[in-house]
Amino acid sequence: MFKRLLPETTNFFKYFEDHAKLTVSACRELDLICTGPTELYDRASRIKAIEHEADRVTHGCIDALHRTFITPIDRSDIHKLITKLDDIIDSVDAAASRMMLYEITTMRIEVKQLTTVLVRASTDLSGAIAGLNHISKNTAEIERCCQAVYDAEKEGDQILRAALARLFKEENEAVTLIKWKELFERLEKATDRCEEVANIVQGIVIEAS
Repeated sequence: MFKRLLPETTNFFKYFEDHAKLTVSACRELDLICTGPTELYDRASRIKAIEHEADRVTHGCIDALHRTFITPIDRSDIHKLITKLDDIIDSVDAAASRMMLYEITTMRIEVKQLTTVLVRASTDLSGAIAGLNHISKNTAEIERCCQAVYDAEKEGDQILRAALARLFKEENEAVTLIKWKELFERLEKATDRCEEVANIVQGIVIEAS
């Protein structure tokens, strides 16, 4: 009885790390689609399965937040971090779904460039999140990883602008143009989501300092 009255504690950092690793896996699968478009449907299915697993982690984290009295960081930061992480993997899944919907089997070079940047951004983000469990010891590494995410996001912006400029210059078929434009923008949006999470991570570090 007494044990039930004690404040419940939860390792929220494990939820963050698990989700970040799933995000990296989904981004790598998306990048591999661009290397071998003939595997589009198999890899898109894997991304969907990873997205479902990430949803399970997200729901578990939020449920634990409702049940936990004492949290290691601000409650609102926990909620923002896990939900914004989920936004990244949702964007990746949306991009893969569009590739299937539009039956894209030949990739434009800019798609591969964007997925490469996305893998880098998600990997660095995962590194930053891994350091949150011991912020004071890992502050410099977290900052380095977050800066790498910001650099990747800027590169994604540049690739998107160049991709759209070339697309509008070379593509005359309206439907095809719309398909590629949407895919480019969805991929770049995923890198934007990585930047949003990096901002939250940096905010947590500042509050802890």
